[in-house]
Amino acid sequence: MNENPQEVYEQRHAAFTSQRDAHDRRSRRFGNLNLLLIAAILAVVGLGFWYNVIPLFGLAGVLVAVLLWSYASHRRARDAAQRAGMLATINAEGIARLARDWHALPRPSLPRTGDPDAAIDPSTAADLDLLGSVSLEHLLNTPGTAIGKEALRRWILNPAATETVQARQAAIAELAPSVEERQGVMLQGRLMGQAQGGYDQFIEWAEDVPWLSRRPALLWSARLLTLLTACLVIAQLAGLTVFPALIVVIVANLVLSYTAGLRANADLDRVAARQNVFGAYAGIFDLIGRASYTSPEMLRLQSTLTRGDSTAGGQLRSLARLMPLVEIRRSMFFFVVQALTLWSLHVLWLLERWQERAGQDVRDWLETLGEAEALIALATLRFDQPDWVFPAPIEGGEAKLTARNLAHPLLPSSIAVGNDIEVGPPGSFLFVTGSNMSGKSTLLRAVGVNAVLAQMGGPVCAAEMQLPPLVVASSMRVQDSLDQGVSYFMAELRRLKSIVDRADETEARRVQPLLYLLDEILQGTNTSERRVAARQVILHLLQSGAIGAVSTHDLTLADSPDLAAASVPVHLAESFTDGAGGPAMTFDYTLRPGIATSTNALKLMALVGLPLENGVSSALAGDGHMQSGMGVKREA
Repeated sequence: MNENPQEVYEQRHAAFTSQRDAHDRRSRRFGNLNLLLIAAILAVVGLGFWYNVIPLFGLAGVLVAVLLWSYASHRRARDAAQRAGMLATINAEGIARLARDWHALPRPSLPRTGDPDAAIDPSTAADLDLLGSVSLEHLLNTPGTAIGKEALRRWILNPAATETVQARQAAIAELAPSVEERQGVMLQGRLMGQAQGGYDQFIEWAEDVPWLSRRPALLWSARLLTLLTACLVIAQLAGLTVFPALIVVIVANLVLSYTAGLRANADLDRVAARQNVFGAYAGIFDLIGRASYTSPEMLRLQSTLTRGDSTAGGQLRSLARLMPLVEIRRSMFFFVVQALTLWSLHVLWLLERWQERAGQDVRDWLETLGEAEALIALATLRFDQPDWVFPAPIEGGEAKLTARNLAHPLLPSSIAVGNDIEVGPPGSFLFVTGSNMSGKSTLLRAVGVNAVLAQMGGPVCAAEMQLPPLVVASSMRVQDSLDQGVSYFMAELRRLKSIVDRADETEARRVQPLLYLLDEILQGTNTSERRVAARQVILHLLQSGAIGAVSTHDLTLADSPDLAAASVPVHLAESFTDGAGGPAMTFDYTLRPGIATSTNALKLMALVGLPLENGVSSALAGDGHMQSGMGVKREA
C-alpha cells in the first residue's frame, strides 16, 4: 500500500466534483426540456381540439413518449449527480480526517453516553474520548447505516478475543487498499438518508412463525370470498340482479377485515417500518457479496449472505418489490379495496412466503452488514495512516504492554509526539511526573486509546506495539454532581472503588488483566491524606495483578519503600529558550527516565498575569526565565 492518502483523496474529490457538476448541468437541461415538452403537448392538444385536426393528437402522443424518456433521463442524471456529490463529500471528509479537522467530519449520531453493560464503562469512555465529538468514534465514523454505527460502538467498548483480533487484522489489511469498494459501501449507506434504525419490529416479524400460513381455513376463506366478490361484481355489471348477495359478501369481507384483518395489518406494520431501505440494503449486500476476498473473516461474512442460489441482496430486492402492495393501505380508497378484495390478508400471505424463505437469515444479514461497515471503518484508518502498525497480541506469559514511538491517535500526525512505553508486568506501575501542560494526561490517554484500537483489531499509532488481552479502566475526568449531592472527592473515590473492584474481579476470574490509568489521583483532598490514600489504592492494584500508569504532580507519592520498589518513574519536562519576544517556555512532550526535576506552576501564574508576592516575583526573575514577555511554545 504505497499510495499517498492525501493525494488519493484530493484526486478523487476533484474527479467526483467534476462528475457532479456535469450531471447537474445535464439534469438542468433535461428539466428545461421537460417544461418545454409539457408546454408543447398542451399547445398541440389545444390546437387539435380548437381546429379539430386529428393528426395533432398523434403528434401529442409522440411528444408524450419523448416526455417520458426525458423525465427518466432527468431522474437518472439527478441520481448520478447525487451519487457523485456524496462521493466527493466522502473524499473531502478523508482529507479532513487526515488533518483531524473535526468540524469538517460528520459527528457520531449515537448518544455520547456509553453502555453501562459494556466492558469499558461510560466513565472510562469519557476519560479516553472514545465516544461522541472529537473522539475515536468520530475518527472512525464512516459507517453509513445505523447498524454499522452500532456495531462500531460495540467494538470500541468491548475488547475482542485474540483470535478475533487477528482475524479482523487480516480483513482490515485486505480491505485497506480497496478504496473504490470501501467508498462504494459508504455511499450505499448514505443513500438511505435518515430512514434507519428501529429494526427490532422487522427482525421480530421475520423470525416469528408465519401467522396466516398456519391457518389454512382462514386463508382459503379469504380466497373464496374474494373470488365470490369478483364474480358477483361482474354479474351485477352484466345486468344480473345479484346486488343483495353482493352486499352479504361485502359484509362478510368487512367482518373478516375487522377480526383477522386487524392481526394481518399489525404484521404488515412490522414489515412496513423498514420498507424504504430494503432496496438500498440489497445494494450494499451485492457490493460485499461480489467482491473477491481471501481473508477468512471476509469470506465468513460473504458466506452468511449466500444460501445456495439465493443471496441476501436478491431476497431483499424481492421483498422491496412487495412493498408497494403494502403501501396501498395508505390510500384514501383503501377501505373500498379492502371490502372488495380482503387486500391485507392476500398481501400478508405473499410476505409470509418470503418470511418462510428468508426470515431466519435476516438477523445474520444485518449483523454481517454491521461487522462489514466496522471493518471498513478500521480499514479506512489503516489506509489513512500507512505508518501505523498492527499490534502483536500476546497470549500467556507476563502481562505487559510495550510500544515504540507510541503517540495519541486523535492528534494530527504533524504534531503528535511518539514515546517508547512499557506498562507492566504485574507488581509494577508506570509513575509519570511532570510540570503543568507537559503532556502527562495526553500520554495516559495515548496508552488507553491505542489499547482500545488494538483490541478492536485496528492499527495503532505506534511504530511497534505488543499487549495481552486487557480491560481498560481510568480515573481522569472526575466531576462532582450538584443534583446528586456528590462532591469532587466523593466522585473520585467512587471511581477508584469501581476500578479496584474491576481489578479484583479480573484476578478472581483469571481473565484478562486490568489496565488502569490514574491521572492526578485523589487531588480533591489535602496533601497528607492524599498520599496515604493514593498509596493504599495503588498497592491494592499492584496486589491484584493489574498493570497501569499513574500521573501526578506530587513528586513524593512513590517515596515509600513499597511503592518505590514497584514504580517505574518517568517524566515530561519543559525547557526555556530566549526568543525575539523574550524568554519562552517550551514543551517537547518527550518521555525521560526518572522523577521530574522542575515545576512551573508559579511561572505559569506570572505568565497569565496573576499577582505574586514580591519575594516570589524576585525569585522568578532571578531565575532568568520569567519576564513580562514570556510565552509558551511546543516542539513537534
